[in-house]
Amino acid sequence: MNEPCKFCIEDFSLQCRTRLTEAKIIYKTYGELNQERNNVILYPTSYGANHQDIEWLISPDSILDLSQYFIIIANMFGNGLSSSPSNDQACSLAESGFWFTHLDNVRAQKALLDSLEIKKLALVYGWSMGAQQAYHWGALYPEYVERIAALCGTARTTDHNKIFIQSLRTALTADPAWNGNRFENIPERGFKAFARIYASWAASQAYYREGIYYQFGYESLEDYLVRSWEANYRRRDPHDLLAMIDTWLYCDVGNNPTYQGDYQQALKSITAKTLVMPSTTDLYFTPEDCQAEADLIPDSKYLPIPSIWGHRAGNPYQNPEDEMFIKDAVKQLLNS
Repeated sequence: MNEPCKFCIEDFSLQCRTRLTEAKIIYKTYGELNQERNNVILYPTSYGANHQDIEWLISPDSILDLSQYFIIIANMFGNGLSSSPSNDQACSLAESGFWFTHLDNVRAQKALLDSLEIKKLALVYGWSMGAQQAYHWGALYPEYVERIAALCGTARTTDHNKIFIQSLRTALTADPAWNGNRFENIPERGFKAFARIYASWAASQAYYREGIYYQFGYESLEDYLVRSWEANYRRRDPHDLLAMIDTWLYCDVGNNPTYQGDYQQALKSITAKTLVMPSTTDLYFTPEDCQAEADLIPDSKYLPIPSIWGHRAGNPYQNPEDEMFIKDAVKQLLNS
C-alpha cells in the first residue's frame, strides 16, 4: 500500500486574507490511475479525522472499490497532518483573525490534482465536512466533477448546526487551560465536556435507547463515553479541533468570489450527478436541510439512509447494514 505523500504550495493565500509562506497538504492514494487518467475518486476528510480513520471503506468489498478506481484521500487543513495550528506556527485560530475555509481546502486540492495531471474526477465522495467539500468542488469546478456523493452534510452550515458547534467550541475553551488565544496545558475538563456534547448529537435517541454501544464491549454508558468519545478526541491537538470547528462555522458554498454570497446560485450551478444521502436520524445535518439543497441541484437524487445511528450512519465502520445501503447507492451512481 502506498505511503502518505506531501504536496506543498508556496505563498498560498487564504480566504481570511492571510498568506501562508508554504501550505502543506498530506494525501494518500489507493489503487491504480488508468491510462486515460479519468478513474479518479477524491475523498476529503471529515471533522477530527485523518486518512487512516476513514480509509476502511476503500476495498473491493466495501463502498469505494480500489480495484477499479484511483482514490485520493486529501487531509483537510487543520486536521493535524495538513497545515494546522499543531504543526505550523503561521496557522492560528479565529481569535487571531486566522481560519481555514473550504474554499481554501478545495483550491489546494485542485492544485494537487493539477500537479498529478488529473483533469477530471469521476466522483467526489464525502461524509460530514467531507460532504461540505464535495459540494464546494461541484460548485467551484463544475466542468471538473462528474459525480458527487454527499453523505450527512450540507453545502452551508445552518444556524441550528452553528449552535451545536459553538457549544463544542465554548466547552473546550471554558477550560482553565485556555488563555484566550491558546491552551497552556491539556484541557482536561474541556475534553470531558466536548466529548459528551458530541456524543449526544452524533447518534440518535433511538441509538441510545436500544443500547447499541453494548454490542461493542462497553460496560456502561459512562464507559462508552470515556473509552470511545473522550479517547478519540484526546488523540487530537485541541487547537486543531478548534481550527476545524472554525472551518465548519464558515462553511457556505456561496461565500466566495465566484458566487459572491449567492448560495442558491452556487447549488444551481452544480452540473455533476449528485447523490444526497442524509441519515433519517441525523440531529444536525437534518434530512429536511439536505433535501432543501437537493431540490436546488439540477441533477440530484435524494436518498436518505434509514438508520438509527444518527450522523454516524454516514461513516458506518461498525454498521454493516448502513454500509451495504451506501455501497449499493454509490455503485449505482458510478455506473450511471
